Amino acid sequence: MLLCVSASHKTAPFDLLERLSTHSEPLPALISGSDAEISGAVVLSTCNRFEAYLDVDMPADTGREAALVATRDALARTTGVDPEELAGSYEVKQGGKVAEHLFSVASGLESVIVGEGEIGGQVRRALDEARAQGTTTSELERLFQRATETQKAVKNTTALGRAGRSLVRLALDLADSRIADWSGLKVLLVGTGAYAAATLAALRDHGVRDVTVFSPSGRRQFATKHGIPQTFDIAQTAAESDMIITCTSREEPVLTAETLREGGFDGKAFVIDLGLPRNVHPDVGQVPGVTLLDLETIRLHAPLEELQATDAAREIVRDAAARFQSAGRTQSAQPAVVALRTHVFSVLERELERGKNREHAEQIAEALRHFTGMLLHTPTVRAKEAAAEGRADEVFDAIETLFGVDARPHFTSAAPPAECPASDEARAG
Repeated sequence: MLLCVSASHKTAPFDLLERLSTHSEPLPALISGSDAEISGAVVLSTCNRFEAYLDVDMPADTGREAALVATRDALARTTGVDPEELAGSYEVKQGGKVAEHLFSVASGLESVIVGEGEIGGQVRRALDEARAQGTTTSELERLFQRATETQKAVKNTTALGRAGRSLVRLALDLADSRIADWSGLKVLLVGTGAYAAATLAALRDHGVRDVTVFSPSGRRQFATKHGIPQTFDIAQTAAESDMIITCTSREEPVLTAETLREGGFDGKAFVIDLGLPRNVHPDVGQVPGVTLLDLETIRLHAPLEELQATDAAREIVRDAAARFQSAGRTQSAQPAVVALRTHVFSVLERELERGKNREHAEQIAEALRHFTGMLLHTPTVRAKEAAAEGRADEVFDAIETLFGVDARPHFTSAAPPAECPASDEARAG
């Protein structure tokens, strides 16, 4: 059974998500190694999202609890976030809802900036990391591979990907008519996440040479990686800049009119706020000399087809999830089919062994094997059809009743579970 324990910008404060994204040890191995009934784990961790996808060999209720306990314990060990701090900040999905959720995530439908392209690569890397740690299973492999296929289908057949990738570029295009020479601009970039990297790339494509980064959390890796200076005084640097672009996950504004006054701002500047929630206080727009562009303003200028792309993308995701679930249901009867065929062919081989010295034994054996295969064809097809309709239990019952073969997966008993959060559709806790 597949389960997903998810904390994202929709369920958790950004400061908590930032703590969850910093791991001292590899999480997939910790989670899957905590309980023998957790067959595998893949962890997707970004600045706006922490999700553990688990393959659990337990019934639904106990499996859900085992997944929660394993995930919370692993997070406590590696990030220092206690289970009590997580209360109300995550949700749990299981069964068919897991596929639709991951496909939506991979396609950028659940991102802070809907349609952003970075998440697709992050989903692929999460699977690669789990493979390296030996924590994937065939079902997790199938889930994540289908997620990548769905993301590509959304990218290739809708305008969603173009919308996400072009938000920065659209904002820069809106400013372009008022800027004579991009190469002479002094730009302050506030934020060090994946979207900040996309913003920096867009600025460089426009010819900007002078970019300074400010990290609200004090991180230094971004500046080092991209070879740009870092400031620790946002007020003074903002006051000296011609353009300020914010793209952080902070819940409170990182730039206000007071910030500009503190730095002695008295010139002209474009301020582009790509944050959600807003990174720039609305009062910045009232400061003389400032032109403020936020997501709402930028999206007013987005092509209509890009704004309509979300509905088309969600339809693709729903269809892919339904096909994934149908294929999974069909596979659920596979142990019964294998057990039936193994049983019948073993009986056949025993009988053939008894008559191997008879005249024309080889010809008879070949004919009987062919006949047995033909005889089993219809039951095999019917079993798969029944499983696809959600009636796999009937297949197991029939084989056990008719042939005395018990091929059902048997779950071991689990310890009494810890507190269970709310339903799949609501926040936990």
